Amino acid sequence: MVEVIRSRLLDGVPHGFLGRRGGVSEGMCWGLNVGHGSGDDPALIAENRRRAVEAVAPGARLATVYQVHSSDAVIVGEPWGDDERPRADALVTDRPGVALGILTADCTPVLLADREAGVVGAAHAGWKGAFGGVLASTVEAMETLGAQRGRIVAAVGPTIGRKSYEVDADFFQRFLAADDDNDLFFTDGRAGHYRFDLEGYVLARLAAAGVKRIEALGLDTYSDEDRFYSYRRATHRGESNYGRQISIIAVPA
Repeated sequence: MVEVIRSRLLDGVPHGFLGRRGGVSEGMCWGLNVGHGSGDDPALIAENRRRAVEAVAPGARLATVYQVHSSDAVIVGEPWGDDERPRADALVTDRPGVALGILTADCTPVLLADREAGVVGAAHAGWKGAFGGVLASTVEAMETLGAQRGRIVAAVGPTIGRKSYEVDADFFQRFLAADDDNDLFFTDGRAGHYRFDLEGYVLARLAAAGVKRIEALGLDTYSDEDRFYSYRRATHRGESNYGRQISIIAVPA
């Protein structure tokens, strides 16, 4: 059975953060792998995507983007084909029957909704996207469809945890140069390195974008191999590939 992790803040809105449980892929990508770039069998990926949508928003049509760690958000009217996906890292819609999907494997998935306006959003917030403003772009795109940022609620899904995310001094200095307060998201690691709290940084960027009600699930993709795919874990092991999990949200019918 597909495991669907939900947020209390998004009760009543079809949504879910999915991991690797309940899929048909085998080998290194075993489970609910939905990533076309993983080298997995396309037929298995298609079945995993079908199962994911049916577990969250039965009957909806899935829309995803070609994720490039940007700050760009797109408005979805009708889902496009896989070969027509725009290069972006967030999607928003007000169309019932459309399921927005974001793929991750350590980066942070964020699902957002303004129930009153009937507008939802999904963002892929790795460090580059979060740093570059993808969350503010998502909120702004939702506003163009009638959402109000004061009404938007957001849930932050499974992402690499601070204890698992070691970065170098250049990385730390990049964030410090942007804002001295970013020091709050780093703790000392081994010599010349730091541990980065990506989830905490994403929460701060959402708050800075005017989102007042936010829930963080506090789930570490790196350390929980039975539930989640992790790019960094695969890299540390020298594995040739890795799966991607999906987070989905749709407008309530």
